[in-house]
Amino acid sequence: MIVLGIDIGGSGIKGAPVDLVGGRLATERLRLPTPDPATPKAIAETVAEIADHFAWQGPIGCGLPAAVRQGIVCTAANIDAEWIGTDVNALFQHVLGTTVTVLNDADAAGLAEMRFGAGQNQFGTLMVITIGTGLGTALFRDQVLFPNTELGHILLNGKKAEQFASGAVRKREHLSYETWAGRLDVYLKRLEELFWPDLFILGGGISKKHDKFFPYLSVKTRTVPAQLRNEAGIVGAALAAQNKL
Repeated sequence: MIVLGIDIGGSGIKGAPVDLVGGRLATERLRLPTPDPATPKAIAETVAEIADHFAWQGPIGCGLPAAVRQGIVCTAANIDAEWIGTDVNALFQHVLGTTVTVLNDADAAGLAEMRFGAGQNQFGTLMVITIGTGLGTALFRDQVLFPNTELGHILLNGKKAEQFASGAVRKREHLSYETWAGRLDVYLKRLEELFWPDLFILGGGISKKHDKFFPYLSVKTRTVPAQLRNEAGIVGAALAAQNKL
């Protein structure tokens, strides 16, 4: 089955049809810059551009950097605050004219890793952490998702964790991988203290460079790089749409 998956990020919106038998992109993805300001209307129109690019008329899955409860957006991480309270399903249905399944973006990436990546056949308590503009988290117990954890917002040293240890912070503050890994290690240890997971899966684009920072991590929990890397959000969004069908 082929489903269009779209991953909305703080800097870019990426989408592609996904082959859900093999868990891979069926065509080259399209990336468009995230509108500024990233209002509901502006993002919905950008999502529509991606759907039009692929001449897509079927179901769509979409990962949004927010907690989404029963179709209502509850938070607005790295997108405009106007999103809070928005009925995202109704908005996208109106703009795109087709059924759109919307979920938290890190949850989407986590679903992909559980089905097709590093989380396959792994049980117990697992956490998928997406490292990018922010820090996204997806929490699983025996392959079952506990949605909307948003643990990138816990406080570390008086600020949100993603303001201390995200990939964007590493770039903005020109941190070496060793220095940044020290910050990430602090964050992982806090999650370890709270949840005692059996496995951390670290994803996002930076996961392809895991050899540059994994040696500096000292967290006790077994930690592995994500396998789907920066495509996980697209694949997981499409998977969520298929699951809803």
